[in-house]
Amino acid sequence: MQSNQDDKQPVSLPENAYLELKEGEEYKPVLPVDKAIKEITPWSVGMGLLMAVIFSAAAAYSGLKIGQVFEAAIPISIIAVGASAALRKKNALGQNVIIQSIGASSGVIVAGAVFTIPGLYILQAKYPEIQVNFWQIFFSSLFGGFLGILFLIPFRKYFVKDMHGKLPFPEATATTEILMTGEKGGNQAKLLVTSGLIGGLFDFCFSAFRLWSEEISTRIIPAGEMLAERFKMVLKFNVSALIFSFGYLVGLRFALIITVGSLLSWLVFIPLVNEIGALSAAASGGINPFAAMSAEEIFAAYVRPIGIGAIAMAGIIGIIKSAGVIGSAFKLAAGGKKSVGQTAEEKPKRTQRDLKMSFVTLFLFLTLIAVFIFLLIGVKVTLVQAIVALLAITIISFLFTTVAANAIAIVGTNPVSGMTLMTLILSSVILVAVGLSGWQGMVSGLIIGGIVCTALSMAGGFVTDLKVGYWIGTTPAKQESFKFLGTLVSAATVGAVIFILNEAYGFVATETHTNPMVAPQANAMAAIIEPLMSGSGVSWMLLGIGAVISILINWLNISPLAFALGMFIPLPLNTPLVVGGLLNHWINKRSKDKELNNARHQRAILIASGFIAGAALFGVVGALIIFLSDNPNAVNLNVWQDPHGTGAQVTALVAFIALIGYFVWEAMRAKKED
Repeated sequence: MQSNQDDKQPVSLPENAYLELKEGEEYKPVLPVDKAIKEITPWSVGMGLLMAVIFSAAAAYSGLKIGQVFEAAIPISIIAVGASAALRKKNALGQNVIIQSIGASSGVIVAGAVFTIPGLYILQAKYPEIQVNFWQIFFSSLFGGFLGILFLIPFRKYFVKDMHGKLPFPEATATTEILMTGEKGGNQAKLLVTSGLIGGLFDFCFSAFRLWSEEISTRIIPAGEMLAERFKMVLKFNVSALIFSFGYLVGLRFALIITVGSLLSWLVFIPLVNEIGALSAAASGGINPFAAMSAEEIFAAYVRPIGIGAIAMAGIIGIIKSAGVIGSAFKLAAGGKKSVGQTAEEKPKRTQRDLKMSFVTLFLFLTLIAVFIFLLIGVKVTLVQAIVALLAITIISFLFTTVAANAIAIVGTNPVSGMTLMTLILSSVILVAVGLSGWQGMVSGLIIGGIVCTALSMAGGFVTDLKVGYWIGTTPAKQESFKFLGTLVSAATVGAVIFILNEAYGFVATETHTNPMVAPQANAMAAIIEPLMSGSGVSWMLLGIGAVISILINWLNISPLAFALGMFIPLPLNTPLVVGGLLNHWINKRSKDKELNNARHQRAILIASGFIAGAALFGVVGALIIFLSDNPNAVNLNVWQDPHGTGAQVTALVAFIALIGYFVWEAMRAKKED
């Protein structure tokens, strides 16, 4: 039975929530430590699982469309708060944390799956022997998610308690603030729904109805066409509400870093490759081999490998920087159940109660056994190869878990792509050494990469959930227990969605699928593993150039991972980020009143989150329509004879300006008391 004190929960965090604790000072969370609180209820579990299904579908579409998986924690928190308020749920705060924790499994599981598994479909176009089925996607996602949870649990106290106030946890901060704001009312959910409908319909207008072009290119003007043909210089811009909203959330600094990396590839390296060919042809009296290639073809064949090398080196730099964290966390975990200031005889407080280490160890052992069986039966490798693969998965996942968690805790960005690319390179070299190569080696490498990628993604996402729970005062053991259930549901959902998207759009351009999903990370994974496993080798020189660039960028105190991602993600998916970043900067500096600026910024975050969720969900709806009707033009209104022509692109520019106008107008309506 709940006490009256539980019914009157505080509506703000303690003053030391974001500050380092002084000697002898203790953090007291919002919910009372010495009382039982409502956390696990049919409502919280059911709502959490529903959010896991919905946002798994939306995030999968987003990841395959633009290579970015939006973080589901914030929009799920808003929905949880709004639904609880609408239904007048009492003692909803603890339940909302559980809803968010279970539902947020979606984004992290999706990130692991869509960054790697579609690579199997991409390679299948060249190697028909490769067979892809739902169970490969499901089990690689499920086991990877379980490993991420189990490897992180021993490090929870280090990251969320011992490092209190020393790590900023930007994403966890935003999520916690939303949950706490919800204690005052859930009106923000209305704005999220409205923004979701606008963003979703906007993207649906070009992706399904084809009312305007998705991209604007400098080729639409004569000078731009000349530059593209003669010098291979072209600029592109994607008008999606989804992409520019990402730019707002990452901010101007990271938006610029990513875009400058992209401009280096498209305005420097691509023209440089073409010029080298022209100079070589002039010296030898031959023909420039790149003259007949488009800028896009030069990028795919010669420039993208430089970006891949840069990402791999950025991952290495991240591990080196996190060596101290790995050592400290490992010592804490190896010490058993003790934490700083706690003796073996003391019973941990409710807010510091993890799953028993005996259970964690047993479940980890069983999960690794299941992975081993999956490799033997599902991937069909030999006993020795399965043992080697299992060791690679275990060691790499464990080492990189703390890197992923630390990255999320510091900047809110998980460098999972770079670490997974490095995993593919390492595992491929190892597997080739034990006789696994060819198309079967490619399948094995990508499955291993999928498991590791999901484990790292889960570790980074789950540390956010646990920090939210620490600030508010929920029970870690309950979050940890039900995270497994959220992982199970998310893994099943993402398996089905990837299958549907492949049937509807495909991941490789064919006669059936003329406009395939971009799946940039999966394309990079396929590009790196194919030469390693086919015996043709990789272009180590191009990879090496990328590695050197990451080192130089790091010396300049610029995020090498953000810059490297920009180098290999297609240009039109990067340029809109600057628009979002500039809006972020302008809204935060618009007024001399800091409180008003902050209110506008928080409202803009809500609008951007709505745009992202809505555009992604409508994208899944569009894919379902194509899948069920077996017609890629099922809802095409045929407004334009050339859907990518000048008229369609000019219309796209006008529509995008109108969307930006709505974004600014809605954000400016914020008031200080909101």
